[in-house]
Amino acid sequence: MATEDFFEGAEKLLEIWFGRQDGKVENGDLRKIPREKYEDLLKAACCEVISYTSNDEIDAYILSESSMFVTKRRFILKTCGTTTPIECIKPLLLNVHEFTGFDEVEDVFYSRKNFERPELQKDTYRNFKLEIESLNIIFKGTGVARCLRSSKTDDSWYLYALHPVECFGKEKQNPDQTLEILMTNLDPHVMQIFTKEQSANANQATQDSGISELLPNMKIDDFLFDPCGYSMNGIAKEGHYMTIHITPQQEFSYVSFETNVPQSSYKELILKVLKTFQPEKCVLTMFTNEVSPSKSNHKEFKYLTQLGEWQQDSNKTCSLKNHDLTVSFYSKYPS
Repeated sequence: MATEDFFEGAEKLLEIWFGRQDGKVENGDLRKIPREKYEDLLKAACCEVISYTSNDEIDAYILSESSMFVTKRRFILKTCGTTTPIECIKPLLLNVHEFTGFDEVEDVFYSRKNFERPELQKDTYRNFKLEIESLNIIFKGTGVARCLRSSKTDDSWYLYALHPVECFGKEKQNPDQTLEILMTNLDPHVMQIFTKEQSANANQATQDSGISELLPNMKIDDFLFDPCGYSMNGIAKEGHYMTIHITPQQEFSYVSFETNVPQSSYKELILKVLKTFQPEKCVLTMFTNEVSPSKSNHKEFKYLTQLGEWQQDSNKTCSLKNHDLTVSFYSKYPS
């Protein structure tokens, strides 16, 4: 396959939580950073804003390469292709210091699936060890890195997070959870929906694919790229969001689904997503904090050895600074 035809769908996902040393987090707000400052720091990550939607709790941006979400305390940047999101951390920290009222980084997560073509990435991103080195320079060596691998396929998932430390809880935790489903080798008939050849616009792709039914009551902002490719952000009250990104080309098809909507069992939602996109393989990741109503899913995931046509290859749970994490790998039964 010619290099110029290839596109890396797998995203680099950066999430940073901010706080205050005096514990008065209500006095800070990341949304006080002017929009042009966010647009400037996205240049450092090699992407730009295409579309924007917001409510009282969350600002959601569709980017030329995936998405950005900004809430009062949390910054999320999810970028595909050959983007460079680590490069935007330093300008972000300067802006946080100048505009928001926050004076400390409370938590950091940087994660990604293994790349199909790592050699096409910019230097730092060709090897996760180099990404760790860059992050440790910024966060003064306070991070811990993990690599989790499927026992049956060549899939792996990498994470950098802040070291677990003894927390005395300066402020009350709010429930927090994130479910991510990273899918590869998808059904070509489904992927065809996300091309200009089959869909006149993004709304048609959202409706015809069934995306609009995955989590109803979301205010949807969607975009269909030319000639193919698709991104959507959905937002709802209480800062809940979902985001989907699709690279439909058959040789390197990839879909990611992510949400922070709490559910005591994610099984039905996961099955809905898998049936919608029909991947051959997927990685599920789930973070929950101590007060999340989704906490019980960690135990459930362990015993979810089968999800419809998909069989669990491996499952691992571990504890981080403020969250528990489960990572599960699934692949489709041979038909």
